Amino acid sequence: MKQWSRPLVFAVAAATVIWVIGIVSAAGGPQAGSTPKPQAGTTQKPPAGSTQKPPTGSGSTLKPQMSDDVFKNVTVLTGIPVDEFMGTMGLFSAALSMCCGECHDNEHWEVDTPRKRTARKMAQMVQTINKTNFNGRQVVTCWTCHRNRDRPVVTPTLDTVYGEAHLEPDDILPAAAGMPSADSIFDKYIQALGGAQRVAGLTSYVAKGTSTGFVSGGLPAEFYAKAPDQRTTIVHTTDGDIVRAFDGKAGSIMTPLTAVKDYDFTGGELEGVRLDARMAFPGRIKEFLTNWRVNHPTTIDGREVNVVQGSGASGLVATFYFDKETGLLNRMVRYANSAMGRVPTQTDYADYRPVAGVMMPHRWTFSWLDGRDRVVLTDVQPNVPIDAVKFARPVPRSR
Repeated sequence: MKQWSRPLVFAVAAATVIWVIGIVSAAGGPQAGSTPKPQAGTTQKPPAGSTQKPPTGSGSTLKPQMSDDVFKNVTVLTGIPVDEFMGTMGLFSAALSMCCGECHDNEHWEVDTPRKRTARKMAQMVQTINKTNFNGRQVVTCWTCHRNRDRPVVTPTLDTVYGEAHLEPDDILPAAAGMPSADSIFDKYIQALGGAQRVAGLTSYVAKGTSTGFVSGGLPAEFYAKAPDQRTTIVHTTDGDIVRAFDGKAGSIMTPLTAVKDYDFTGGELEGVRLDARMAFPGRIKEFLTNWRVNHPTTIDGREVNVVQGSGASGLVATFYFDKETGLLNRMVRYANSAMGRVPTQTDYADYRPVAGVMMPHRWTFSWLDGRDRVVLTDVQPNVPIDAVKFARPVPRSR
């Protein structure tokens, strides 16, 4: 799937865009780029069994576009919102190290291919294992066995058995004894940024820069942010703008290269978008999540980091890695639930520079299940007025 990557914006939802390139809208369902109309005076909810929750706030009256309404020939991953469906497709791709076209027919995406039929059986097998053995909890996923291979390894190699251990962190981390408190780590972070007063004094910014995707060069990008949690990112591509917006209540994405031109974020992805917006003004980030716990320190690029994890609404889990020496944030990994397991989104921060007295990363690398984008800021204008329309739901040109 990596060959299908397109440049996206900072912290775009994990595996959200590429998996619907070329997928045909279902007959009788919403057309590409359309938005289902709500019934007057009602709040639509996803059908029973979905792991997601309906959007909140200004998006609460919009019925989320559902997988079996938008796509043809969906038989297993039914009754879930489009963003969750695509996150699940991303999990398949990552587990198998395959691109879209290796399972789908490039000319007729809805047609059953041998690998697509196998994928259905595997999905049903995973669901049965979890239901039978773990009361429906997603303990076993595609990644459990495949781990970036089309065929799972069944026999240990002796070099691996006797070689240096390679430990991968768990998604959910427990509190470790003898660690500094989460409060002290966050306090050091705020001081490293410039202190609480200066951090509180940064209330908005407009920035320009470039976004470099897996197969593309640097594309012009714009960033708009307003405290406490409004944020829009725009990447200008030759195929049209990729826009991701959060207005403080609802979040949505517009992407010109997909069958579904625009759609809303729901559930854990919506909370993840809200967290991304809060990270633009991190002075009160500690209040966004709950059940903070400090795990054992680790290293990133040879630097020792403190590891802090918190939990949020709709199944959101986020892990923060703070440089022990500088106190600045090196990495954030957030997880949203999907039909087949947690969907990770990772952002690595670098090149902190002062903006209105606040240290702001001018380079970050965003990694999701389909690729990796590198953003470089070239100009930042702090504390400027921003029209509310900048954070509104983006509208494709075809409308």
